[in-house]
Amino acid sequence: MFSVTVRDHMMVAHSLRGEVFGPAQQLHGATFVVDVTFRRARLDADGIVVDIGRAAEELHAVVGALSYGNLDEDPSLAGLNTTTEVLAQVVADRLADRVRQGALGLDADELAAIAVTLHESPVAWASYERAP
Repeated sequence: MFSVTVRDHMMVAHSLRGEVFGPAQQLHGATFVVDVTFRRARLDADGIVVDIGRAAEELHAVVGALSYGNLDEDPSLAGLNTTTEVLAQVVADRLADRVRQGALGLDADELAAIAVTLHESPVAWASYERAP
């Protein structure tokens, strides 16, 4: 399996529901480093998994739509407890939508997986992986 990873970051505000989150139940800021890995079994005719530049642009568009916002007020996230794990899934799902719409080119239909990792600190992160 071949893979290519691109990285970006996002800064958000949110609060988490549930006593397990202690003080994070209050509105607070978070900065996430976001890694996205695209996987495929065979390289395309150009010898790549995906165009790295296009992949970085699409990731930037997805995280840019979330950055500098209060996730508690984002209608597209209504009802979600925006944990790191949930946000990893949101980013993966939005990227998968873009792949299906052709944003990474026609050969991207051969991708086997998109894995998103959100680093919330140098010692803690969460991931979500899905088919495109």
